[in-house]
Amino acid sequence: MIKKIGVVAALLIVILIGVIGWAKQQVDSYLNTPRVAETQLFTLADGSYFSQLAPQLMEQGLLDSDRWWKVVAKLHPELTHLKSGTYQLPEAASLQQILTILNSGRGYQFKVTFVEGSTYKDWLKTLSKAERIKPILEDEQAILAKLGSTSSKLEGLLFPETYHYSADMSAFTIIKKAYLHQQVIVEKLWAERDKNLPYKTPYEALIMASIIEKESGLANDRDKIASVFVNRLKIGMRLQTDPTVIYGMGERYDGRIRSKDLREKTPYNTYTITGLPPTPIAMPSEEALYAALHPADTKYLYFVSKGDGTSYFSKNLREHNNAVNKYIRGK
Repeated sequence: MIKKIGVVAALLIVILIGVIGWAKQQVDSYLNTPRVAETQLFTLADGSYFSQLAPQLMEQGLLDSDRWWKVVAKLHPELTHLKSGTYQLPEAASLQQILTILNSGRGYQFKVTFVEGSTYKDWLKTLSKAERIKPILEDEQAILAKLGSTSSKLEGLLFPETYHYSADMSAFTIIKKAYLHQQVIVEKLWAERDKNLPYKTPYEALIMASIIEKESGLANDRDKIASVFVNRLKIGMRLQTDPTVIYGMGERYDGRIRSKDLREKTPYNTYTITGLPPTPIAMPSEEALYAALHPADTKYLYFVSKGDGTSYFSKNLREHNNAVNKYIRGK
């Protein structure tokens, strides 16, 4: 009898070991089978519990059943500490990899790029097309007030580059980051500026930098273009630059500048005013600001586009008129 009991016990142990082995194999397969058909974003809401995750994964086609879900929680408690956010799940990721990502707290970073020479209106358009970002509802003056700026325009105050952000971040957060970044750049370059420049404040340098940005077809021409405008300011000569006229025209600009536009008296018409316009006309690059603060040492007073992205520079009106005839009128 005792012998029979021993045989039965041994058999039960063998069966139990077999069941445990089979279950472990099933759980391993459950955890390690590729689940993600293609790279995708997955959002885990605030307050989500591990028990609530399986239905969400099943709904999005990332899990076929929750059969082993509670077993996974028992065997791998380290995978149950979920952190809310939006995550990127790579192609062919397994359930174990998915859970590891959702426990990491390293959410997916979206990005938005602002180009040099853009206006605040351009920035708003870019932000309106950006993914998963809360829009700006305040007007420009309210934004300036929130930033603590005394300027009347945002042009020139925001540093143009690529910014990264988490899902559902406020667009104002990016604006503020760009504003603070620009302040750092301006402060650094202003402290290292050349002597005897015709700017009283860093803001005036930003105004000049924005003009240089809009006038530069080629990066190598920036310092020479800067020298033209600096030389003009020093002798009281009008800047006579089209980009300021265009900015002053606003919505009226249809791609053409007419003679009457050049005669119109606006704060931004540098054909009728002497000196700089009241504000920057665009968001300048760091390179344009550097050129404004380190202009080339020239006697140039004029330049004209050669039609290939470069410019021809002249010291006097006669030479400039000859260049205009050659490169603009084709004479």
